[in-house]
Amino acid sequence: MASTVTTSKDSAATSRPGYGRLLRTRGAWTFLLPGFAARQPFAMLTLSIVLLVQHTTGSYGAAGAVAAVTGVSMALFAPYTGRLADRHGQRAVLVPGVLVHAAAGLGLTALALNGAPLWALFAAAVPTGASVPQVGPMVRARWGVRLKGSPLMATAAAFESVTDEFTFVVGPLLATALCTTVDPSAGLLAEAALTLVGGLLFAAQKGTQPPVATTADGRTRVRHASALRVPGVRVLVVTFLGIGSVFGGMQVSLAAYTESIGEPGLNGVLYGVFAAGNMLAGLACGAIAWKVAPQRRLLVAYAALALAASALWTADSALLLGALGLLVGMCIAPALITGYTLVESLVPAGARTEAFTWLTGAVALGQAAAVTVAGQFEDRLWDGAGFLVPMGGTLLALATLLALRSRLAGAPRGRTVARGVGHREPVAVD
Repeated sequence: MASTVTTSKDSAATSRPGYGRLLRTRGAWTFLLPGFAARQPFAMLTLSIVLLVQHTTGSYGAAGAVAAVTGVSMALFAPYTGRLADRHGQRAVLVPGVLVHAAAGLGLTALALNGAPLWALFAAAVPTGASVPQVGPMVRARWGVRLKGSPLMATAAAFESVTDEFTFVVGPLLATALCTTVDPSAGLLAEAALTLVGGLLFAAQKGTQPPVATTADGRTRVRHASALRVPGVRVLVVTFLGIGSVFGGMQVSLAAYTESIGEPGLNGVLYGVFAAGNMLAGLACGAIAWKVAPQRRLLVAYAALALAASALWTADSALLLGALGLLVGMCIAPALITGYTLVESLVPAGARTEAFTWLTGAVALGQAAAVTVAGQFEDRLWDGAGFLVPMGGTLLALATLLALRSRLAGAPRGRTVARGVGHREPVAVD
């Protein structure tokens, strides 16, 4: 595959990171546009399930539990999907995955509408979550191939965070609008359709997918160890679990709060404000030429996130809740971007798709746990009690990050990173 940084002109173009230079990377648009379409449903899935199941059962606890099973299933299977993509190529994993996901989503919808027992919804939620296409990590892996050795990698990480958050602006609004004005099942049906169409379009872009490592005789090289063996990746997983607790706690608690004040349509707006804060902060992070080490940036950003999340439960009006949600969103982006950037220095190229899926899966797992706990809090305690979940999740993750921050330093130059992972190429550390 041709490199995008091969001539003096290209080198000069990447000497100063910026979004304009990033988007002029050769071949980028061929995977960015279908990748955006393919990841859009990810922002719709959990909220669509919560709104559908709450409508059919009348319980946020039951709705949160079904959504949590979906999230746990995705978190458990996502790293395996990433490892398969590293070994066999993204297209070979993505095509069957989107077909299974669309079928599973339709099955879950049919069961919920027909009043199936809760255990049946749990059973249908497992394949629905397990087959969620890991398009975000796959796009990040494609950037890694196109920008190998380029200072634009940090900009690409910021751009991907902004893209993710833009989907979380559009997705919840779309899901809420479909479920509240069309039919409670419309959100999940649209999610399945978008996954199928977007995923197949993305999979068709074979020219930009990372090459599959092979041995001298042309056979696929087998990797036996997981990216999770890298100590820094394990620390990032815990960090991203805390971020997931914010997403999950906000989804359930905002839905419960807006229903309690008789304005359920406001849910998507408030969640959109939260996601917009994340997106705006992500844009700013990508435009800054950082001189502070990423490890320190992560500590500062995460401390700010924990502080902002700790204030959510005190909000007593939609206006204040929107302002706090905007602030929390602005604190999430720097932590997410820096975490993904650190993967480049911690993990060899041949295992990065898996590493990215561990982080994505950690967000999903934290979100699943938060949805469950926040749903129970909203059912059993006071309106807004679910906002205690983001506070608890981020504070616990911050404590872990502070205690284990030395593991994020990566390996010195010339040393092999991630014993037993991939084909052991040395990785330069910032």
